[in-house]
Amino acid sequence: MTPSVPPSRENPSAALTDRFSRRHHYLRISVTDRCNLRCVYCMPAAGLVWRERAEILSYEEIARLAQIFVAHGVDKIRLTGGEPTVRRNLPALIARLRALPSLKTLLMSTNGVLLAQSAAGYRAAGLDGLNISLDTLRPDRFAQMTLRDNHSEVLAGIDAALAAGFPSVKINVVVMQGINDDELVAFTEFAAGRPLEVRFIEFMPFDRNDWSASRIVPYAEMRHRIETAFTITPLDASPHAVAKEFAIAGGVGRLGFVTSMTENFCSSCNRLRLTADGKMKNCLFSTTETDLREPLRAGATDAELAAIMQQCVFAKWAGHPPMEELAELHNRSMIQIGG
Repeated sequence: MTPSVPPSRENPSAALTDRFSRRHHYLRISVTDRCNLRCVYCMPAAGLVWRERAEILSYEEIARLAQIFVAHGVDKIRLTGGEPTVRRNLPALIARLRALPSLKTLLMSTNGVLLAQSAAGYRAAGLDGLNISLDTLRPDRFAQMTLRDNHSEVLAGIDAALAAGFPSVKINVVVMQGINDDELVAFTEFAAGRPLEVRFIEFMPFDRNDWSASRIVPYAEMRHRIETAFTITPLDASPHAVAKEFAIAGGVGRLGFVTSMTENFCSSCNRLRLTADGKMKNCLFSTTETDLREPLRAGATDAELAAIMQQCVFAKWAGHPPMEELAELHNRSMIQIGG
Protein backbone atom coordinates (compact mmCIF):
# COMPACT_ATOMS: atom_id res chain seq x y z
CA MET A 1 0.00 0.00 0.00
CA THR A 2 1.46 3.32 -1.10
CA PRO A 3 0.37 6.49 0.73
CA SER A 4 -1.66 8.85 -1.46
CA VAL A 5 0.47 11.76 -0.27
CA PRO A 6 4.26 11.36 -0.41
CA PRO A 7 5.69 11.58 3.13
CA SER A 8 7.19 14.90 4.10
CA ARG A 9 7.91 17.11 7.08
CA GLU A 10 4.86 19.15 6.09
CA ASN A 11 2.85 15.91 6.35
CA PRO A 12 4.55 14.10 9.25
CA SER A 13 1.82 11.48 9.58
CA ALA A 14 2.93 10.14 6.17
CA ALA A 15 6.68 10.12 6.89
CA LEU A 16 8.58 6.94 6.00
CA THR A 17 6.49 4.75 8.29
CA ASP A 18 6.00 1.00 8.32
CA ARG A 19 2.96 -1.13 9.24
CA PHE A 20 4.04 -1.10 12.88
CA SER A 21 4.07 2.72 13.17
CA ARG A 22 7.86 2.93 13.21
CA ARG A 23 9.02 6.17 11.59
CA HIS A 24 12.40 5.96 9.90
CA HIS A 25 14.87 8.78 10.50
CA TYR A 26 18.22 7.06 9.93
CA LEU A 27 19.74 6.16 6.55
CA ARG A 28 22.98 4.24 6.02
CA ILE A 29 24.48 4.84 2.57
CA SER A 30 27.17 2.53 1.18
CA VAL A 31 29.39 4.44 -1.25
CA THR A 32 31.42 1.44 -2.47
CA ASP A 33 31.55 -2.35 -2.18
CA ARG A 34 35.37 -2.32 -2.22
CA CYS A 35 37.66 -2.55 0.78
CA ASN A 36 41.38 -2.45 1.54
CA LEU A 37 41.05 -5.15 4.25
CA ARG A 38 39.79 -8.74 3.98
CA CYS A 39 38.17 -9.30 7.37
CA VAL A 40 37.26 -12.96 7.64
CA TYR A 41 33.86 -12.37 9.29
CA CYS A 42 32.84 -9.81 6.65
CA MET A 43 34.12 -11.05 3.29
CA PRO A 44 33.70 -14.64 2.06
CA ALA A 45 37.00 -16.54 2.05
CA ALA A 46 36.76 -17.08 -1.71
CA GLY A 47 36.54 -13.31 -2.24
CA LEU A 48 33.98 -11.34 -4.21
CA VAL A 49 33.53 -10.00 -7.71
CA TRP A 50 33.43 -6.21 -7.39
CA ARG A 51 30.62 -4.29 -9.05
CA GLU A 52 31.47 -2.52 -12.28
CA ARG A 53 31.84 1.24 -11.94
CA ALA A 54 28.67 1.84 -13.96
CA GLU A 55 26.69 -0.21 -11.42
CA ILE A 56 27.75 1.99 -8.51
CA LEU A 57 25.77 5.12 -7.73
CA SER A 58 27.55 8.36 -8.62
CA TYR A 59 27.89 11.08 -6.00
CA GLU A 60 25.21 13.05 -7.85
CA GLU A 61 22.84 10.07 -7.64
CA ILE A 62 23.60 9.51 -3.96
CA ALA A 63 22.96 13.18 -3.23
CA ARG A 64 19.65 13.14 -5.16
CA LEU A 65 18.34 10.10 -3.29
CA ALA A 66 19.61 11.45 0.04
CA GLN A 67 17.81 14.72 -0.59
CA ILE A 68 14.54 12.83 -1.09
CA PHE A 69 15.07 10.76 2.05
CA VAL A 70 15.80 13.89 4.08
CA ALA A 71 12.76 15.66 2.66
CA HIS A 72 10.70 12.75 3.96
CA GLY A 73 11.91 12.58 7.51
CA VAL A 74 15.47 11.25 7.55
CA ASP A 75 17.67 13.45 9.73
CA LYS A 76 20.66 11.15 10.30
CA ILE A 77 22.92 9.67 7.60
CA ARG A 78 25.88 7.34 7.95
CA LEU A 79 28.30 6.68 5.09
CA THR A 80 29.57 3.12 4.88
CA GLY A 81 31.20 0.67 2.47
CA GLY A 82 32.92 -1.67 1.78
CA GLU A 83 35.40 0.87 3.00
CA PRO A 84 34.15 4.39 2.17
CA THR A 85 37.56 6.06 2.38
CA VAL A 86 38.83 4.16 -0.67
CA ARG A 87 36.41 6.09 -2.89
CA ARG A 88 37.97 9.19 -4.42
CA ASN A 89 37.03 12.73 -3.46
CA LEU A 90 34.86 11.66 -0.54
CA PRO A 91 34.97 15.11 1.13
CA ALA A 92 32.99 16.47 -1.83
CA LEU A 93 30.13 14.07 -1.08
CA ILE A 94 30.34 14.82 2.64
CA ALA A 95 30.04 18.56 1.98
CA ARG A 96 27.12 18.03 -0.38
CA LEU A 97 25.22 15.93 2.15
CA ARG A 98 26.07 18.29 5.00
CA ALA A 99 24.28 21.05 3.10
CA LEU A 100 20.96 19.17 3.00
CA PRO A 101 18.24 21.06 4.88
CA SER A 102 17.04 19.36 8.06
CA LEU A 103 19.92 16.87 8.19
CA LYS A 104 21.03 16.88 11.83
CA THR A 105 23.78 14.27 11.91
CA LEU A 106 26.28 13.00 9.33
CA LEU A 107 28.51 10.08 10.32
CA MET A 108 30.80 7.52 8.73
CA SER A 109 31.92 3.96 9.48
CA THR A 110 35.48 3.11 8.46
CA ASN A 111 38.23 0.61 9.12
CA GLY A 112 40.55 3.52 9.90
CA VAL A 113 43.43 2.46 7.66
CA LEU A 114 43.46 5.76 5.74
CA LEU A 115 42.24 8.05 8.52
CA ALA A 116 45.60 9.40 9.70
CA GLN A 117 45.93 11.50 6.55
CA SER A 118 42.25 12.29 5.98
CA ALA A 119 40.40 12.67 9.31
CA ALA A 120 40.90 16.44 9.50
CA GLY A 121 39.62 16.86 5.94
CA TYR A 122 36.48 14.86 6.67
CA ARG A 123 35.80 16.95 9.75
CA ALA A 124 36.31 20.17 7.80
CA ALA A 125 33.89 18.93 5.11
CA GLY A 126 31.16 18.55 7.73
CA LEU A 127 31.34 15.01 9.12
CA ASP A 128 30.11 14.81 12.72
CA GLY A 129 31.42 11.46 13.87
CA LEU A 130 33.28 8.26 13.08
CA ASN A 131 32.82 4.60 13.93
CA ILE A 132 36.18 2.87 13.46
CA SER A 133 36.44 -0.92 13.23
CA LEU A 134 39.19 -2.48 15.34
CA ASP A 135 38.62 -6.06 16.48
CA THR A 136 41.90 -6.59 18.28
CA LEU A 137 44.63 -4.62 20.04
CA ARG A 138 47.22 -7.20 18.99
CA PRO A 139 49.05 -6.60 15.68
CA ASP A 140 49.57 -10.33 15.04
CA ARG A 141 45.91 -11.11 15.57
CA PHE A 142 44.91 -8.15 13.41
CA ALA A 143 46.85 -9.65 10.51
CA GLN A 144 45.11 -12.99 11.02
CA MET A 145 41.64 -11.43 11.15
CA THR A 146 42.02 -8.93 8.29
CA LEU A 147 44.66 -10.68 6.15
CA ARG A 148 46.47 -7.34 6.08
CA ASP A 149 49.21 -5.71 8.17
CA ASN A 150 47.68 -2.30 8.92
CA HIS A 151 47.25 -2.37 12.69
CA SER A 152 49.49 0.62 13.36
CA GLU A 153 47.70 2.65 10.68
CA VAL A 154 44.34 2.04 12.35
CA LEU A 155 45.68 3.14 15.75
CA ALA A 156 47.12 6.25 14.09
CA GLY A 157 43.74 6.85 12.48
CA ILE A 158 42.00 6.72 15.86
CA ASP A 159 44.47 9.28 17.22
CA ALA A 160 43.88 11.47 14.16
CA ALA A 161 40.10 11.28 14.61
CA LEU A 162 40.40 12.41 18.23
CA ALA A 163 42.81 15.20 17.26
CA ALA A 164 40.43 16.39 14.53
CA GLY A 165 37.81 17.18 17.15
CA PHE A 166 34.98 14.87 16.10
CA PRO A 167 32.15 15.08 18.63
CA SER A 168 31.69 11.32 18.39
CA VAL A 169 34.37 8.64 17.97
CA LYS A 170 33.38 5.02 18.48
CA ILE A 171 35.42 1.85 18.09
CA ASN A 172 33.49 -1.17 16.75
CA VAL A 173 34.66 -4.56 18.01
CA VAL A 174 33.01 -7.70 16.64
CA VAL A 175 33.48 -10.21 19.45
CA MET A 176 33.97 -13.87 18.49
CA GLN A 177 34.37 -16.83 20.80
CA GLY A 178 37.91 -18.18 20.75
CA ILE A 179 39.11 -15.40 18.44
CA ASN A 180 39.22 -12.12 20.34
CA ASP A 181 36.92 -12.56 23.34
CA ASP A 182 39.97 -12.59 25.59
CA GLU A 183 40.46 -8.86 24.88
CA LEU A 184 37.27 -7.54 26.47
CA VAL A 185 39.07 -6.17 29.51
CA ALA A 186 41.93 -4.78 27.41
CA PHE A 187 39.46 -2.88 25.23
CA THR A 188 37.74 -1.55 28.34
CA GLU A 189 41.11 -0.23 29.51
CA PHE A 190 41.55 1.31 26.05
CA ALA A 191 38.19 3.11 26.38
CA ALA A 192 38.86 4.19 29.95
CA GLY A 193 41.88 6.18 28.85
CA ARG A 194 40.41 7.99 25.83
CA PRO A 195 37.38 10.20 25.05
CA LEU A 196 35.68 7.60 22.89
CA GLU A 197 33.27 4.69 23.07
CA VAL A 198 34.24 1.07 22.50
CA ARG A 199 31.28 -0.89 21.12
CA PHE A 200 31.23 -4.66 21.50
CA ILE A 201 29.11 -6.25 18.74
CA GLU A 202 27.67 -9.74 18.83
CA PHE A 203 28.82 -11.82 15.85
CA MET A 204 26.11 -11.84 13.15
CA PRO A 205 25.48 -14.28 10.27
CA PHE A 206 26.06 -13.18 6.67
CA ASP A 207 26.84 -14.89 3.40
CA ARG A 208 29.75 -17.36 3.81
CA ASN A 209 31.23 -15.68 6.92
CA ASP A 210 31.63 -18.93 8.88
CA TRP A 211 29.04 -17.91 11.48
CA SER A 212 27.75 -20.33 14.08
CA ALA A 213 25.83 -19.82 17.30
CA SER A 214 28.74 -21.31 19.23
CA ARG A 215 30.96 -18.41 18.12
CA ILE A 216 28.70 -15.74 19.64
CA VAL A 217 29.72 -14.19 22.92
CA PRO A 218 26.38 -13.03 24.35
CA TYR A 219 26.03 -9.55 25.80
CA ALA A 220 25.37 -10.89 29.29
CA GLU A 221 28.59 -12.88 29.22
CA MET A 222 30.64 -9.96 27.87
CA ARG A 223 29.31 -7.69 30.57
CA HIS A 224 30.00 -10.26 33.30
CA ARG A 225 33.62 -10.69 32.20
CA ILE A 226 34.22 -6.94 32.12
CA GLU A 227 32.63 -6.43 35.52
CA THR A 228 35.17 -8.76 37.09
CA ALA A 229 37.75 -6.03 36.43
CA PHE A 230 35.79 -2.75 36.11
CA THR A 231 32.75 -1.08 37.58
CA ILE A 232 30.47 0.01 34.74
CA THR A 233 27.19 1.91 35.11
CA PRO A 234 24.29 1.91 32.60
CA LEU A 235 23.60 5.21 30.84
CA ASP A 236 20.26 6.55 29.64
CA ALA A 237 19.61 5.70 25.99
CA SER A 238 17.49 7.21 23.24
CA PRO A 239 14.41 5.23 22.13
CA HIS A 240 16.18 4.19 18.91
CA ALA A 241 19.58 3.32 20.41
CA VAL A 242 21.17 0.14 19.06
CA ALA A 243 23.72 -0.09 21.88
CA LYS A 244 23.38 -0.50 25.62
CA GLU A 245 25.84 2.13 26.88
CA PHE A 246 27.84 2.22 30.11
CA ALA A 247 30.11 4.64 31.91
CA ILE A 248 33.42 3.25 33.18
CA ALA A 249 34.18 4.15 36.78
CA GLY A 250 37.28 6.34 36.80
CA GLY A 251 37.45 6.30 33.01
CA VAL A 252 37.28 8.98 30.33
CA GLY A 253 35.44 6.97 27.70
CA ARG A 254 32.55 4.55 27.80
CA LEU A 255 31.35 1.17 26.56
CA GLY A 256 28.49 0.05 24.32
CA PHE A 257 27.06 -3.40 23.61
CA VAL A 258 25.23 -4.10 20.32
CA THR A 259 23.05 -7.10 21.10
CA SER A 260 21.49 -7.93 17.72
CA MET A 261 21.51 -11.67 18.31
CA THR A 262 20.54 -12.14 21.95
CA GLU A 263 18.46 -9.02 22.72
CA ASN A 264 17.39 -7.47 19.42
CA PHE A 265 16.05 -3.93 19.15
CA CYS A 266 13.73 -4.47 16.18
CA SER A 267 10.69 -2.96 17.90
CA SER A 268 12.28 0.49 17.88
CA CYS A 269 14.31 0.21 14.66
CA ASN A 270 14.30 3.40 12.59
CA ARG A 271 17.06 2.49 10.09
CA LEU A 272 17.13 2.08 6.33
CA ARG A 273 20.00 1.13 4.04
CA LEU A 274 21.06 2.11 0.53
CA THR A 275 23.63 -0.18 -1.06
CA ALA A 276 26.41 1.07 -3.31
CA ASP A 277 24.58 -0.29 -6.35
CA GLY A 278 21.37 1.55 -5.49
CA LYS A 279 19.26 -1.07 -3.70
CA MET A 280 17.21 -0.07 -0.69
CA LYS A 281 16.99 -2.47 2.26
CA ASN A 282 14.49 -1.99 5.06
CA CYS A 283 16.37 -4.43 7.33
CA LEU A 284 19.99 -5.49 7.47
CA PHE A 285 18.96 -9.15 7.42
CA SER A 286 16.18 -9.02 4.82
CA THR A 287 16.91 -10.70 1.49
CA THR A 288 14.37 -8.46 -0.24
CA GLU A 289 15.80 -5.35 -1.89
CA THR A 290 14.09 -2.45 -3.65
CA ASP A 291 15.81 -1.02 -6.72
CA LEU A 292 16.14 2.77 -6.68
CA ARG A 293 18.97 3.04 -9.21
CA GLU A 294 17.04 2.04 -12.32
CA PRO A 295 13.98 4.25 -11.68
CA LEU A 296 16.37 7.10 -10.86
CA ARG A 297 18.31 6.62 -14.09
CA ALA A 298 15.08 6.21 -16.06
CA GLY A 299 13.98 9.70 -15.06
CA ALA A 300 11.63 9.07 -12.13
CA THR A 301 10.44 12.18 -10.33
CA ASP A 302 11.16 12.84 -6.67
CA ALA A 303 7.55 11.96 -5.83
CA GLU A 304 7.78 8.68 -7.72
CA LEU A 305 11.02 7.75 -5.97
CA ALA A 306 9.51 8.69 -2.60
CA ALA A 307 6.56 6.38 -3.29
CA ILE A 308 8.96 3.51 -4.03
CA MET A 309 10.84 4.25 -0.81
CA GLN A 310 7.58 4.19 1.18
CA GLN A 311 6.55 0.86 -0.35
CA CYS A 312 9.89 -0.60 0.76
CA VAL A 313 9.46 0.74 4.30
CA PHE A 314 5.86 -0.48 4.50
CA ALA A 315 7.00 -4.05 3.79
CA LYS A 316 9.42 -4.13 6.75
CA TRP A 317 9.30 -7.07 9.16
CA ALA A 318 8.09 -6.59 12.72
CA GLY A 319 11.43 -8.15 13.67
CA HIS A 320 14.13 -10.27 12.12
CA PRO A 321 13.95 -14.09 12.46
CA PRO A 322 15.90 -16.00 15.13
CA MET A 323 19.64 -16.17 14.54
CA GLU A 324 19.62 -19.81 13.43
CA GLU A 325 17.10 -18.93 10.70
CA LEU A 326 19.12 -15.88 9.67
CA ALA A 327 22.08 -18.16 9.02
CA GLU A 328 20.00 -20.05 6.45
CA LEU A 329 18.94 -16.97 4.49
CA HIS A 330 20.69 -16.15 1.20
CA ASN A 331 21.52 -12.57 2.10
CA ARG A 332 24.43 -10.61 0.69
CA SER A 333 27.73 -10.47 2.52
CA MET A 334 28.18 -7.57 4.92
CA ILE A 335 30.66 -5.85 2.63
CA GLN A 336 28.08 -5.78 -0.17
CA ILE A 337 25.29 -4.47 2.03
CA GLY A 338 27.22 -1.77 3.84
CA GLY A 339 28.42 -1.84 7.46
